Amino acid sequence: MPKSKFHVVTTVNGDSVEFLCEPQQTLLDVLRDELHLTGSKEGCGSGDCGACSVMLDGRLVCACLVLAVEANGHSVETIEGMAHGDDLHPLQRKFLEHSALQCGVCIPGFLVAAKALLEKHPDPTETEVRYWLAGNLCRCTGYDKIVRAVLDAAVEMRTG
Repeated sequence: MPKSKFHVVTTVNGDSVEFLCEPQQTLLDVLRDELHLTGSKEGCGSGDCGACSVMLDGRLVCACLVLAVEANGHSVETIEGMAHGDDLHPLQRKFLEHSALQCGVCIPGFLVAAKALLEKHPDPTETEVRYWLAGNLCRCTGYDKIVRAVLDAAVEMRTG
């Protein structure tokens, strides 16, 4: 007997999206393989690294731990929704300015998580940034440049 697929209607980065998925497919699998939004990466598949971080109804989640069917009727924001055309989000600009990236696998997750932080806490301390980003792992940068970039972006976003 063939597996039945689920029809999912959701919003991704502000656009209405429909897709069919199998019951066991993760949101990350559908974002990457069906919707061709490949910014979110699978680093671990167990929610430990944060490389697949997305926002689901305004809540930071690991897309590898969310079933795609759970997105039905909800709003998803990915790294692809951060920039507006050629205009980078202040966090993206600051990551570039501070050279807060190397291989790039973890950076989309860090950017989504940092954006979530600054939306909740526009004036975080260094400790708060480090705590908030603790769920995102990087094997290349040593974190300091990432933290500096987030703090610098916070200042820019507050002062306009």
